[in-house]
Amino acid sequence: MIGIGDINPTLFLVPRTRGRLQFGFGPTLVFPSATDDRLSTQRWSAYPAAVAVYTQGPLVAGMLVNNVWSFAGNGGREVNSMLIQPFINYNLPKGWYLASSPIITADRTAGDGRGWTVPVGGGFGRIIRRIGSQPFNASLQAFWNAARPEVLGDKLLGPVTIRLQIQALFPTGG
Repeated sequence: MIGIGDINPTLFLVPRTRGRLQFGFGPTLVFPSATDDRLSTQRWSAYPAAVAVYTQGPLVAGMLVNNVWSFAGNGGREVNSMLIQPFINYNLPKGWYLASSPIITADRTAGDGRGWTVPVGGGFGRIIRRIGSQPFNASLQAFWNAARPEVLGDKLLGPVTIRLQIQALFPTGG
């Protein structure tokens, strides 16, 4: 199946501090906007999110946490879904870096702990400038799924997840 899932923006307010540790808080929202009902909860969901980031020399580490609950929508199923994303980057020369940012999730509506996804792994990436002066971030990470969600005895994920990301960056200075 190919399609677009629900839109899930998260917005953070990060007070400016002089320390190496930064915190941010804000809402995470889920809009039932998928192109196929099988890719959607068909429910509006929201709740607060938090992020913490620590920087020390070439090291950047932190964690993103949220839990969303459904509050409206026709059809679909109730949502009570947690996300924890620890991350660590070690920056290397010439824009390269080593990274691990597994996305741990729990569908709390699944019984007996069968809704957990717990990936273990990491990879590498590079900040590049290819189109004029526009910077991009490209990364490749591989994860073994130590726990995988299960429905009616069927695993919903394979034992391995590969994540390839390409992001346009828009630095604002400072």
